Amino acid sequence: MFDLLSEKLDQTIRRLRGLGKITERNIEEAVRDVRLALLEADVHFQVVREFTDKVRQKALGQEVLQSLTPAQHFVKIVSEELTQIMGGQARPLELHGPPPLPVLVVGLQGSGKTTSVAKLARHLATNLGRKPYLASVDVYRPAAMEQLRILAEQLSLPVHPASPDGDPVRIATDAVAVARQQNRDTVIIDTAGRLHIDTELMDELARIQAAVKPQHVLLVVDAMTGQDALQIARGFHERLGVTGVILTKLDSDTRGGAALSVRYVTGAPILFAGTGEKLDRLEVFHPDRMAQRILGMGDVLSLVERAQRAYDAKQAEELQRKLRRNEFTIEDFREQLRAMRKMGAMGELLGMIPGMKKWTRGLDLDAAEEELKRVEAIINSMTKAERQNHLLINASRRRRIALGSGTSVAEVNRFLKQFEQTRKMMKQMTKAMGRGGFPSRLRFS
Repeated sequence: MFDLLSEKLDQTIRRLRGLGKITERNIEEAVRDVRLALLEADVHFQVVREFTDKVRQKALGQEVLQSLTPAQHFVKIVSEELTQIMGGQARPLELHGPPPLPVLVVGLQGSGKTTSVAKLARHLATNLGRKPYLASVDVYRPAAMEQLRILAEQLSLPVHPASPDGDPVRIATDAVAVARQQNRDTVIIDTAGRLHIDTELMDELARIQAAVKPQHVLLVVDAMTGQDALQIARGFHERLGVTGVILTKLDSDTRGGAALSVRYVTGAPILFAGTGEKLDRLEVFHPDRMAQRILGMGDVLSLVERAQRAYDAKQAEELQRKLRRNEFTIEDFREQLRAMRKMGAMGELLGMIPGMKKWTRGLDLDAAEEELKRVEAIINSMTKAERQNHLLINASRRRRIALGSGTSVAEVNRFLKQFEQTRKMMKQMTKAMGRGGFPSRLRFS
């Protein structure tokens, strides 16, 4: 996400680093470069114009602090303005009032709306302790209701029974009534995807809104939409009054113009970002953290939060104990590998580490992902006894493991050698840190 924009901004900043002082000409050249970078990233021209005007005014109107170089000064201003244009700060989804509270989810067909409904329901249930009730009023798309039912089943959440030949308004009102009977506190209504210029379907949304009086109208926007995002957002907002935005496909290789355009036209905050296909890949959107990632400054806070979700505190303590006693096994290694993969794709995680993005540019991270999958296949082809004690794995066992995992004996041998090296290195690190194990600031608690 934002790879092209990040690269262009990095080039601009590198040119400023060689300057001893900042001048009006330097600023004009840097602002011109930023303008081109934003336009190439598919940010709407109105957003680009306002953004660059503010950057220019701030850069020319401020004294460069003695502690800052011209490049640092410019980065600081760009970071602040990127943050502001995306909303300034993270906004919670406010849910106050007598239950059940209806939440209407709208957007274009193919924007990831139904999956976002399920992700949102999981977020509310897992992180906020709410009791969501799901309902689909999409009577136009084949199997839309079935898709939501399957997703809700994975989450063990109730979904309103409805027929594709039903009336969307009636389905929505019935869903709210049933949710009240079942003591559910939130009703998330998945609507049919539609174009903002489709008058008939937009009228239908307005009727649903009038009937259930939702506390929120959330617009789902595909981050790959680019320039079209502004018109889409404006159309939905003018008709329905959008209260929040969910950006999807932020993990894709996209220019990301939607993230910098959609809030500009609606004034509604970007509440959540979808960062993967799995139902746990919905994150609260933090404009300041996204600005830092765009500028190659990383996002350590988000990385730590993901780690805290992926690692259980008791498991972390047990791992420390095993490392101290040299009892770390392939079974433990597999658990760490799975926890790491839960955190996201390797490229995305590396982008959260300050300064790492430029070092990984040009590397084949997809190949690294495939290598991790092969390693897990090798481990999964071992018996439990072999995973507990890798010294049992002789030549004949290595042939069996290679056959079972679809790899070669050479690859199995290479993994076992790397595992032994990793085991020794982790033991040495633990010893170096002393009997107390990892420093408290690194513990996941």
